[in-house]
Amino acid sequence: MDINKAIRVAIDTGKVYMGSEETLNAVINRKIKLAIVADNCLADKKADLKKFANLNKIHIFEFKGTSMELGAICGRPHVVAMLGIVESGDSDIFELGRRKE
Repeated sequence: MDINKAIRVAIDTGKVYMGSEETLNAVINRKIKLAIVADNCLADKKADLKKFANLNKIHIFEFKGTSMELGAICGRPHVVAMLGIVESGDSDIFELGRRKE
């Protein structure tokens, strides 16, 4: 699976929360099915994400790139440290939640 393409298609055709605060709130409120976090996300934000995702049984995919690279994939001119996927649209993004990398 082309991870970059899957993320982009999910953003274009599905429903996605973008950014650390929005994604963390969505995880806490069980609004998402998959969280994606950049490698260089702040340690405290990443720890909060892992804690609440474990409690709510939400899969996390650790993106092997920076928040700047993730922002570029999302078509944003700024960093994106986290994404929360609600609906995949035409993407097979939920396969990431089943992978063990």
